[in-house]
Amino acid sequence: MGLVRLDKLLASQGTASRSDVKKLIYKGQVTVNDAVVKSPNAKVNTDSDVVRLNGEVAGAEELVYYMMNKPSGVICATQDKHEKTVIDILPAQYKRKGLFPVGRLDKDTEGLLLITNDGDFAHRVTSPGKEVYKTYYALIDSPINNDDIEAFKNGIVFKDGTRCKQAFLSKVPENENAVYVKVCEGMFHQVKKMLAVREKRVKYLKRISIGGLKLPGNLDKGSLISLNKLEINNIIFGKAH
Repeated sequence: MGLVRLDKLLASQGTASRSDVKKLIYKGQVTVNDAVVKSPNAKVNTDSDVVRLNGEVAGAEELVYYMMNKPSGVICATQDKHEKTVIDILPAQYKRKGLFPVGRLDKDTEGLLLITNDGDFAHRVTSPGKEVYKTYYALIDSPINNDDIEAFKNGIVFKDGTRCKQAFLSKVPENENAVYVKVCEGMFHQVKKMLAVREKRVKYLKRISIGGLKLPGNLDKGSLISLNKLEINNIIFGKAH
């Protein structure tokens, strides 16, 4: 691999997500050749440098990629003292050290959720700059019109002045109170808040695709399947809109 950024190396090994890896580095928990390094940008030589996290040599683990049909009632976290998490409900055969959800879905939101131990992959999927679009199916309390569709294309603006990147809103032909929403960001409650700006209340929300990867209709809630390399490429580079 040669020279590579310290944070990218650790994230690619499944140590943690890219953001969490940076926190560990800033806290002085990472050493390179027994010297503490606090810069995530530091270049390390994978052929000769010895990287340790909390004294343990950081080594590459088998990277895994799962797709879950997240049920309502569980949160997107690795652990929580009060709530059941998506990691808690993993079937025994899928559980392993270092797994975490890629991005987040609200507790009451269902649908496609990626779970992995590859922090670099997670960063590429969730970074707004990569423009990996996520598609949601939503039931709302009133039909949309062309003005709503144009508002999403132009970038919804929240009350605090935050402007969303271009998004895509479309009607579901068989139900006038159902819509598809495509966004490439992952702000807190984003889809619900965007529709609220247009005076639409979300009654049900389900993520149905990420990039080119679609949630199979026969995947039961709470169940998951392993992804192969082709499917991974579809997620990152699949047709967005």
